[in-house]
Formats: sequence, C-alpha cells, structure tokens
Amino acid sequence: MFKEVKKSMQWGEETLTLETGKVARQADGSVIATLGETSVMANVTFAKEPKPGQDFFPLTVHYQEKYYAAGKVPGGFFKREARPTEKETLTARLIDRPIRPLFVSGFKHEVLVMCTVLSHDLVNDPDIVAMIAASAALTISGAPFMGPIAGCRVGCSDGEYILNPDVEDMHDLRNNPDQRLDLVVAGTKDAVMMVESEAYELSEDEMLGAVTFAHEQIQPVIDLIIDLAEDTAKEPFDFSPPDYSALYDAVKAAGEDKVRAAYAITDKQERTAAVSAAKEAIKASLSEEQLEDPNLGSALKKLEASVLRGDVVKTGKRIDGRNLDTVRQIVSETGLLPRTHGSALFTRGETQALVVTTLGTGDDEQIIDALHGNFRSNFLLHYNFPPYSVGEAGRVGPPGRREVGHGKLAWRALQAVLPAPTDFPYTIRVVSEITESNGSSSMASVCGGSLSMMDAGVPLKAPVAGVAMGLILEDDGEYAVLTDILGDEDHLGDMDFKVAGTEKGITSLQMDIKVAGITPEIMKKALAQAKDGRLHILNEMSNALTEAGDFSIHAPRIETMQIPTDKIREVIGSGGKVIREIVEVSGAKVDINDDGIIKIASPNNEAIQKAYEMIHSIVAEPEEGGIYKGTVVKIVDFGAFVNFFGKRDGLVHVSQIENRRLNHPSDVLKEGQDVWVKLLGFDDRGKVRLSMKLVDQETGEEMKKEEEAEG
Repeated sequence: MFKEVKKSMQWGEETLTLETGKVARQADGSVIATLGETSVMANVTFAKEPKPGQDFFPLTVHYQEKYYAAGKVPGGFFKREARPTEKETLTARLIDRPIRPLFVSGFKHEVLVMCTVLSHDLVNDPDIVAMIAASAALTISGAPFMGPIAGCRVGCSDGEYILNPDVEDMHDLRNNPDQRLDLVVAGTKDAVMMVESEAYELSEDEMLGAVTFAHEQIQPVIDLIIDLAEDTAKEPFDFSPPDYSALYDAVKAAGEDKVRAAYAITDKQERTAAVSAAKEAIKASLSEEQLEDPNLGSALKKLEASVLRGDVVKTGKRIDGRNLDTVRQIVSETGLLPRTHGSALFTRGETQALVVTTLGTGDDEQIIDALHGNFRSNFLLHYNFPPYSVGEAGRVGPPGRREVGHGKLAWRALQAVLPAPTDFPYTIRVVSEITESNGSSSMASVCGGSLSMMDAGVPLKAPVAGVAMGLILEDDGEYAVLTDILGDEDHLGDMDFKVAGTEKGITSLQMDIKVAGITPEIMKKALAQAKDGRLHILNEMSNALTEAGDFSIHAPRIETMQIPTDKIREVIGSGGKVIREIVEVSGAKVDINDDGIIKIASPNNEAIQKAYEMIHSIVAEPEEGGIYKGTVVKIVDFGAFVNFFGKRDGLVHVSQIENRRLNHPSDVLKEGQDVWVKLLGFDDRGKVRLSMKLVDQETGEEMKKEEEAEG
C-alpha cells in the first residue's frame, strides 16, 4: 500500500533520517525528518496555475509546535494550540528566508509549506529539523525550486565551534558564560543563503569562522536530500520563466531617462513621487496589449533595479549622494518623556525610532509556555511599525511576522549587554515605536533601545549600535558593499546584512541573500565595513549619553537579599500569614523564590527598609555580645522576659536589670516598655540570657567598665 523510502546518516552525535511515501500522500511533497527523537513533518503544495493579474510570489510558510510532541497539554484556559507563538513565527521566517530566493524567477504560483512538530526529545531543537524537512519536501515536490538547502545551529564554547548544541545549552545564554554564540545558518551546496545569530561580543573573524563551519557541516545533509530526491522526486513541473524582453525594451525606451532623473532626487518623499510619476508616464506610452501583460510590474522593477544598481557599481555614488561607506546624519536624544522611566529618540537620516524603557518587578516577568518547559523572561522588547512611518494610510492590526522578527533581532542585539539579574533585579520592557522609516528601522531600535535603557538607569555593560549593510552583485562579478542602506537599496539589492554590537564585538548578525553567489571575500568585506559603521554610530550616540542615567522617581526600587533555603518556610509562614503581614506593615512588594532570593520592591525606600528589617529579624540569628532594642513582654519574680530579635524572647534576670539590688523587677519595669539589652549568651538548655545593666538605656551604647564599677 505504501511506497515508503527512508534515508539516514550520522550527523554530529545524532542520526538524521528522512522518510517519505507513507504519510500525507496527496501533498505534492511530504517528508518526515527525524534527528535523535525530534521529528518534524513538512508538507508542500503548490497551485498549478497562477491567479490572474498576480504580480508577486505568494509563498507561505507555517511552522506549528504541537504540545503532544513533548507529552504536554497546552497551558491556559483553552487547551488547544491557537495563534502562533513567538517561536513558531520566528521559525516560519527562518525557513521562509533561505527558500524564497531559490524559486525560479517569474514563478508566481501559490506555494504552501507546512511544518508540524510531531515529537520533541528536549535535546534537538525542532527548528533546524523543520528547515531540513521543508527543503526535502520542496525538492521532491516537482516545484521549480533550485535547492536543496540545509541548515544547522552552531554554538561556541572555549574557542571551539559546536554543531547543533542541545536545547538546554542554548537556553538563557545571558546567564551561561560558557556559551558565547547561538548561530543558525542555511545554505545551498555552493552558497550561504541566511544567517541568524545571538552572540556575546564575538570578533568579526570568529563570526565568519562560525558561518564557514556551519556551511561545511550542512554539506552531507544536502547530499542526503539529493539521495532521497533521486528515488522519490516527482516529475518537474512544466514551467518556463516568462520572456518579457520585448516588453522590457519598450519600458526602457519609454522611460529610462525619467526613472534615472527620479532616482537622482535625494529626498525620499519627493523621490517616491517622482518614481511613481515616471512609471505612469511609461505606462501612458505603452499599447493596450502591453498594459495588460502580467509581466509589466516585473519589467518596471527590472528597469528601476538596472538604473539604481548600475550607477552605484560604476560611480560609487548612491541615490542620496552618499559614498558606499558613509552613514547618514545621526541625532540622538534622551529623556524626552517626563513620566516614563527612560526614553530616547534616535534619528538616522529618514529613519527614526522613539524607544521607551519601563522597569518592573518580578511580577511583570513574561511566563513562556514552550515545548521544552515553562520559563520566565525578564527582558522584553516590542517593535511597532505603524503605516504613518512610511507616509501611508494602511490597516493597523496586531503585530505581524515582520514586527515580531525585527523585535527579536533587536532583543538579541541588546540582551548580551544586560546586567545579571542578581545585580539588577528588574524586569525590563523596551518598546520601539518606528516614527519614520527609510532603511533598517530594526537597527535604529537597537541604538534607541541602548540609549533608552541607559536613560532609565540600567547599568549596561556597554552601549550597542547596529548598522544595515547592502550588496549589489553584477553578472560580471563586480560588486559594491553599501553601508547604512536605504529602503530602495534593500528592495532592489542582493543582500540585507544587519550587524549589531559593542565597541568590543558583535552581539547579533542577521543576513539574507537574494542571489546564490556571495563569497567569503564579500562577507569578510561586509563585516569589516559594518564594523567601521558601527563604531561611527557608537561615537555619535555618545554625544547623547555615555553612561547610565539617574533612576527615575517613577520607577520602583528593588532590593534583593539572600536567605538560607531552610528559612523560606519561616518567612512565608503558615498559609502565607507571615509574608502577608510583612507586605501589609511595610507597604512593599515581596517576592521570594525557591533559591532563597528575596526581591523587595517599592517606590518608597522606607518601605523597602522596613520589609528588609522584618525579614532579617526572622532569618538572622542574634549574635552573642550584640546589643538590641527590645520590648518587655512579661514580668516575673526572678526577672523580665524581653522580645528583642524578631519573635525571639530572652530573660533579663533581676540581677541584670540595674547595678543595684531590686526587691522586684516591677520596681523599674512594666510590660510594653522599650529597653536596650545585651545578649550574654545561652544557658545549658539553650535559653537566652540578656542584660540591661551593661547597656546605657538612654543611648543604647555599651557601658564602659569604669562606669559599671562606679555604678
């Protein structure tokens, strides 16, 4: 009944298996990839006819994590997987980015790639397995896909690169000093197509070495996919790229000079209007048949690209007049908003980000319900891209894939320099509002986020800046690497290469390639040019802020204290009675974890101090010879019991009340009276022995020997 085919190989420390022919046989391509005990099913379907008038390539990639894969039931009220999680959205983008450029140019049929996590061994991350499964499914589907690709993850520890490190090793890298890198690379047999990374101030050479290592490690996986395809691939879909050379010649003749003149305008809004006018003028000169040609949009885009790209490579001048390695003018400002904890406005040319930082307590941490377990995050970065930022009147809705992806890129760049939670026990939320955009608003978010956090008083290890690089690679091998690209240069260029980091090294690298021909030489040049741009931007940012600012009066204060774990129960009390009393009496918020770390939060320092003293009195042990202020709680014939240390009472014998003989303790004491006592020690039964006569009752200072003798 089934024509099942399996291919396996040893990959690193695990066995990688690809199988097809048994499940989802009505899909154009279906592959289940298994690494260790992590399995992902990828199914590919594509329309056999394009939609009439469609002028773009409608590729959709979905990645779904099923909780049953890890033997879990979804959390929350609705026990069913619903809207995509951040991890699912980011992984879908991770798969989309390297495969999209590899479809034959001009193919505009709808393509759907669905990756479903079926099993997760909590060791091998399913995102890499999903990428391999998707590539294999596309390769055998018959779609005009110029793959296959493969991907892998690379870690770096003790100067050594690690292939596909365990999920646990890559979790919470900020608090794992042994791991310095989380890098995902995807590529074909000959070229790297996509890079995504979180790094801890790695040098350019270290990053390039990691990318090269990854490209070498994916070669046997590509061979395995080809081996599978040789036995199972369907007949290639009958598709030939449309020939619109005659239409392009007509478009070029009608308006090349107009498009060239439009791209000579440096102001974005004026240039955009001029380009639109040039296109309309071209259309006005075309015949009805040419206007109805579905390739008209492609012909116009090709004309734009040839004008922009050719001039840059030949003259070294860009559409806004800059040289290849020049960064646009930068203006940095901090402290704009009076009630926020920290704020910054970062402007680079026609790209601008208003970034705001809010400091919260442990209650504000985000609880993330993931396949490999629940965990908390105390650093959040949210990126918003409203239509007005590009002068449009578009629809406003929930964050899309692009916003989630750009926000995560900025998060990766900044979290490497955050202080340890034990040193700065706050939840940090950074929100980047993009108010203008013309090239790399994600890197503007990195720069503005760094300034905003420093304005809020966050003691960053170092400021972080980011820069977006571009590439124009001609057919003859000539190329130009562009620093700080504009939106048009990104749209019509061959590479989007974003690098963020400190003066010391790289904290995040993201690369997307639109052509299968980038060489290590080009990548090395781009990294070196990006470093120069990053250092220039950091210098410009230093004009606004060089170190952490004053703490906002509106931000909560948090103090931490460590107590022995065997004292946690005493601080909480039966049914939480003790900790509730501490909160009510002090007015501070108190949070305690299983390790005995207590966070005390309040805008009022007196409330924090009161709570601290109350907790300290519960967990601390009184020291012999120490002097304490106490309250008389009971008077008996032979002395008085004094509550002097939290809930602890001790006896002041009648002979230790004053330096004279008393008939009865009540001669000088009464219940409720405050007194100073010295802890003499403990008797054979562990009872506390106190003395009043050794302490000056006015000042609380210990009496000197001479004064005692005189008394």
